[in-house]
Amino acid sequence: MSGNEDDWLALKPQEPSPSQCCGSGCKPCIYDVYEKELAQWERAKAKQDKSLLLEKKEQSNNSELNPDTFTAFNISSVEQLTEDTYQYKFELPGNSSLQLSLGQHIVLRGVVNGLEVQRAYTPISPGNAEGYFEVLMKCYEAGLMSQYIKTWKKGDMVFWRGPFGGFPYRPNKHGELLMLASGTGLAPMLPILQSITDDEEDETFVTLVGCFRTFDKIYLKPLLQDLARYWNIRIFYVLSQETSLEKLPWSYQENTYTGRLNEDLMKTIINSCRRKPFVLICGSSAFNEDMSRYLKAAGIEENSCFVF
Repeated sequence: MSGNEDDWLALKPQEPSPSQCCGSGCKPCIYDVYEKELAQWERAKAKQDKSLLLEKKEQSNNSELNPDTFTAFNISSVEQLTEDTYQYKFELPGNSSLQLSLGQHIVLRGVVNGLEVQRAYTPISPGNAEGYFEVLMKCYEAGLMSQYIKTWKKGDMVFWRGPFGGFPYRPNKHGELLMLASGTGLAPMLPILQSITDDEEDETFVTLVGCFRTFDKIYLKPLLQDLARYWNIRIFYVLSQETSLEKLPWSYQENTYTGRLNEDLMKTIINSCRRKPFVLICGSSAFNEDMSRYLKAAGIEENSCFVF
């Protein structure tokens, strides 16, 4: 093989490994980006013109979020919320904003033991927040990405690309939103809630059901309590590992259930809705499947649900 051929092979894009796909249906997916770069490489090689590869950008430092390339963002603060969940704040230059649509997610890239990993996260800050964005992250004991996240500290640079997905929300389109969130599945619900409370013309009712293991594992309690003060917002908690409400603060006892969110409780909550609800669901695959089944049993049609 000639030296020239070796040079071209060294420039050939590498096919992503399964760990590099976050599995969230991003457009473009990391595999779409690979196909695009491979086609670009093949054109350049056919013409023996390496300058045609200069368009290729794997990462950027211009602090503008892009779905095709990874951009570096600086961590400005780290706050531990529970034993395994953290809230990270990232800097944006000046008063710039990510300008995310409601419920959109972004993709994080990390490298652990030489293996590149990508995962999707939904910022919890308002989409038009200026100068920063915030992400809620849960670390798992055996998670590859979690190993990377646990090393983060203030001042580190982290690479993101996006945005992707999102919920096509329009003020007053739905009489009531029923939000079913498990753990960090709370993340995509918060920008939607804040959008509704920030808009005096939006009279959509919202019932948020947050499912957590214990009272201590409820994230962002002060923010949720503030949101619950709005006339059109109700928040319920379902705590799977609590056996009694007596030790909870009195302000939580009336709107908290122990055990799991099951079919009977789902029907009770739906019957208490003030208008026919459109349902938003976010949690683990098992949680999403259970909720979809309970909703069907309660008479909620599939076209009245959206799963993040």
